[in-house]
Amino acid sequence: MTPANLRKQGGAAAAMPPLLLFRLVSIAMPARRTRPPADADAPTEKREVQLADNRRARFDYQIEDRMEAGIALRGTEIKSLRAGRANLRDGYARVENGEVYLRNVHIAPWPNSPYDNHDPLRPRKLLLHKDEIARLVGTVAQKGYTLVPLRMYVKSGRAKVELGVARGRKRYDKRQVIKEREATREMDVAIRRRVGRG
Repeated sequence: MTPANLRKQGGAAAAMPPLLLFRLVSIAMPARRTRPPADADAPTEKREVQLADNRRARFDYQIEDRMEAGIALRGTEIKSLRAGRANLRDGYARVENGEVYLRNVHIAPWPNSPYDNHDPLRPRKLLLHKDEIARLVGTVAQKGYTLVPLRMYVKSGRAKVELGVARGRKRYDKRQVIKEREATREMDVAIRRRVGRG
């Protein structure tokens, strides 16, 4: 149909040329947003969900440096880890052939997998850059330093391990840590008692 035929038939739409009709429709019906809202420009926060913590390592070792590393896991391992069935207490990391492996970390087998389950204590490869591995090799080569897993967590959907470059504490160092902890606890209790009386 041509515009001339529409005019012959009569009506409001017939009196308008097609371009003007399009403009009226586009004003009445707002277009979809193609730009994201202003709030989308703000950086999104990386959500971390802690899965396992090695509190014993903070007591047994003096942590001098911390490093985040990815970890290569199998499907049943990540399911078990998300369920909180991991133990970092006896774990350590070692550099072998230019790669870092996490050893002696127990991740319990997934109970709902009848076959193809993982070995709970298998060595797990840590995902680090070459320069980070070289830095670790240099520090661990010094006498008395070791790599200890401090915690495991999920960050943006990826499993991560926080490694600590640590030096072992002597028995008297551990006693000193206990004394300091008890002293601060006693001070906090005394302050609470004092403030509570008003």
